[in-house]
Amino acid sequence: MKHLKLQAGPRGRRESREKNVGLWCSEEFPSQMAEGRRVEEKILSQCRKYAYGQRDLFALKLALEEAICNAIRHGNKSTPSKHVRVKYRITRARIDVMVEDEGSGFDPAVLPDPTADQNLERACGRGVLLMRAYMNNVVFNAAGNSVTLTKFNENYSSSDAPICSTTVAFG
Repeated sequence: MKHLKLQAGPRGRRESREKNVGLWCSEEFPSQMAEGRRVEEKILSQCRKYAYGQRDLFALKLALEEAICNAIRHGNKSTPSKHVRVKYRITRARIDVMVEDEGSGFDPAVLPDPTADQNLERACGRGVLLMRAYMNNVVFNAAGNSVTLTKFNENYSSSDAPICSTTVAFG
């Protein structure tokens, strides 16, 4: 079984020796949009360091805004004492972001179709549609209070990847 070796990086951060294996980071903040924007900008700033292009950054910004806004407004009902948790992992190849709220959740399968004639003029209801349109993968947990977004870096070339293999043992 392969074990991933970690070493201390600049300012004591733990970094992987393998450039394509990212470490999960997490942020937790009260249900306030300003705090959500701060976390969003922190994530986007790190993506810029990994050479994500403008199209990817736009897609990420849009999907993160929607996921965080939904967590604050719909999940936590804008209650400042409730928190939003964001976990993310960024590599040169992809970013995965999980946004979770303290709400009771919802069933994304029963959302009204925002492209239906009766919904076209509604001021809301397009967030999940936009996330699905701009991300490579969007997965809600069973409770419906957490969404995981995945975006592949269009600027990433697999020829940049180190040649390695990983064995995962279960059980």
